[in-house]
Amino acid sequence: MSLLPRTAEEFSSAEYWEKFFKKRGEKAFEWYGDYNKLCGVLHKYIKTQDKVLVVGCGNSELSEQLYDVGYKHLTNIDISETVVTHMNQRNAERRPGLTFQQVDATQTLYEDASYQAALDKGTLDAMASEEEGALARKMLTEVGRVLSVGARYVCVTLAQESVIRLAVEHFVQLGWAVRLHCLQEESGKDEDSFALPVFVLVCTKFRQPMPAPILEMCLGEDGALNRLTQVAELLSAVREHQAYSVLRKRLRTGTDASSNLSLTLCHAKTGLPRYTLTVQDSPPGAKVPRSNLFAIFIVPQGSETAWLYSSSEGRRQLAFSANFRRLVIVAMHRNQEYTDMQAVQSELSPMVMDLAPPGMPDNQQVPFLSVGGDLGWREVVSRGVSELSGEYCVENVRGEDGQLYRRLVFLSNAALVQSESRLVSSNTASSHKKKNKKKAKPAAPATSSSSLSVDSGFLCCAHHEVMVAGLAMLGVGMPQNKDVPVSVLLVGLGGGGLPQFLRDFVPGVTVEVVELDPVVLEVAKEWFGFRLDDRLTVSLGDGLERICDLEKEGGCLFDVIMFDVDNKDSTVGMSCPPAAFVETSILQKVCSLITPKGVFILNLVCRDSVLRKSVLERVSAVFPTILSRKIEGEVNEVLLCSRGENETSDATRIFPSLNQAAKNLQSALCSNRTGDNRRPHIDIAELLKDLKVA
Repeated sequence: MSLLPRTAEEFSSAEYWEKFFKKRGEKAFEWYGDYNKLCGVLHKYIKTQDKVLVVGCGNSELSEQLYDVGYKHLTNIDISETVVTHMNQRNAERRPGLTFQQVDATQTLYEDASYQAALDKGTLDAMASEEEGALARKMLTEVGRVLSVGARYVCVTLAQESVIRLAVEHFVQLGWAVRLHCLQEESGKDEDSFALPVFVLVCTKFRQPMPAPILEMCLGEDGALNRLTQVAELLSAVREHQAYSVLRKRLRTGTDASSNLSLTLCHAKTGLPRYTLTVQDSPPGAKVPRSNLFAIFIVPQGSETAWLYSSSEGRRQLAFSANFRRLVIVAMHRNQEYTDMQAVQSELSPMVMDLAPPGMPDNQQVPFLSVGGDLGWREVVSRGVSELSGEYCVENVRGEDGQLYRRLVFLSNAALVQSESRLVSSNTASSHKKKNKKKAKPAAPATSSSSLSVDSGFLCCAHHEVMVAGLAMLGVGMPQNKDVPVSVLLVGLGGGGLPQFLRDFVPGVTVEVVELDPVVLEVAKEWFGFRLDDRLTVSLGDGLERICDLEKEGGCLFDVIMFDVDNKDSTVGMSCPPAAFVETSILQKVCSLITPKGVFILNLVCRDSVLRKSVLERVSAVFPTILSRKIEGEVNEVLLCSRGENETSDATRIFPSLNQAAKNLQSALCSNRTGDNRRPHIDIAELLKDLKVA
């Protein structure tokens, strides 16, 4: 198996597992498996001629079954006199050589190095909860004493974190080699079956302690060994296997259309994420054909950030269109190679049935769905690290419209495209029409990346288009404003697409951009064709400080101030702008920095309805007139705010004049095309059509 599961954060907390084990505590003994489940790994590490100490044997049948297949040198010990008497009586006739002794495992009387193996089925788990683990440590110390060099302590355990940490750290400190086998359950459909896998811990005693820890993880009896360097890594791997088992059990025994369970499949050797799988069930009342139980949908590379695949509502819509009882949506990761659809299908197929819905026959064929039958195309052209924003990558992708796009993505939020521009061949002028993402094109790019350039006349972000359209409120392009200069202050650079569009197509404009992150500026210059001149300048620094400094200095007014800056704090329900940018004191400073007829344009991304209401109240307290334009399929909305110091600022008067203002702005943009004959791909009238009073 080349893929290892990594499940969602839901299962990562210690509290989750503490409750889980407490809830299941009464049934624990039956979870450890019988001889048929354990025999493969036991025979691998314990030879029939070995002298074996069975620690805390209880009334398990395991020793009897081992004896029957040839293990004749078993010493079974248990602290319970009742158990020992019962087991001796039970085996007196059939197994005369199988002995049971009442012995305290923490202080036996056996000689040093007198056993070649110690077998523990659940005893460590039981003892670890006593005396804060002190009892279990005594038992492990005693086991280590009676085992000879080269001997093994073989422990069947459920690997609760506190238990496995205690044992592994104990033997690592002694310089023993530690290996952990995960015996995954088959895909059981029985609701009463236990969800967690059984682990077998194998610790080998060396003559001389190893200078560095030997820690290995293995899936199944004979799976590939994964060498780890730290105990924490081993514990993390255990948690992942346990969480995957719980997730798999949940999926196999029920459906939930409101849940978006997801897991990441990692490359077994590198540990790097390779696929992210999200499970979307159809609602209970959906009319799904009986044969449409289960399907896998492969998201084309480069399209995983699209609303249809990245949002809960989008995935529900996709599942509704596919019309299967359960749809698993698969996204591929950056810096991973994928040959073709057939190879991806072959790689995922071994795990598919783990995620199937209840009632799914084991032998039923699972269809793999995709857009256009190919994997899409992605090329990472640059990677780097920003001190402010962390790791980033610049990538070229082929959109579902067949066009090539360049994106800036910060890997701390890889599902969000920070900036995007359309690419065209450097030797041909852009003549493409607006995006129409309905038809897939061949995956391979027709031209090399070196011969591609950014089309400055194409704004990929819908909110940028609306922000440009907002200039109609200023009267840009109207006959009486011909040759009147327009000054813009923009906070937030990104890839530079918005300020470049303004500079290239708005007559008489000068743009000052404030950008906090110098790395973003360098990326914009190198990969997004961003160039500075006397009409487009960048001030590196904090946008709030720049606003405050301008207000203190006085004498500098802007016709337009735009906020298009993201919030790095993902715990807040507003991802754009940071909360400080919409505090009343800052809004008042913004108001004082725009001309009487000026416009303040804010890109607002707020999922918290209460917070959004609070923001709107603060903005409206400073700007009497606010028009809002929501972006279809996104959380973004653009607020167009005016000071209310001219006769057209009243909303009732603005709307009748907007149609003509839109035509004037459209004409002005198209008449001011750049020297390379590229033209603006924007429809101002269409963008302003859905404006509403906020």
